[in-house]
Amino acid sequence: MRVIAKKILRVYWEKQTDSEDQLKTWYKEASKAAWTSPNEIKAAYPRASILKNGRVVFNICGNKYRLIVQINYLRQWVFIRFIGTHGDYDRIDADKI
Repeated sequence: MRVIAKKILRVYWEKQTDSEDQLKTWYKEASKAAWTSPNEIKAAYPRASILKNGRVVFNICGNKYRLIVQINYLRQWVFIRFIGTHGDYDRIDADKI
């Protein structure tokens, strides 16, 4: 998968330093993946939440942070849509961000 907007992750882990290792690990795993369906993501990340419109929510640092991506399975692209605390996540609409 080609992960678009790694800079968003980098900027975030520079502010929330405890998220750096897990975000880097997620990025490496996602970059090497070739997901073709939400079922493949759930197999690798059982706690991920599958939303509509190709969106997936990943729990980072034991659910302290939430990462929302939008995936184009055909083109093998992952777009970073949001990274924030669980509280930040509760204030947004994950299906529209």
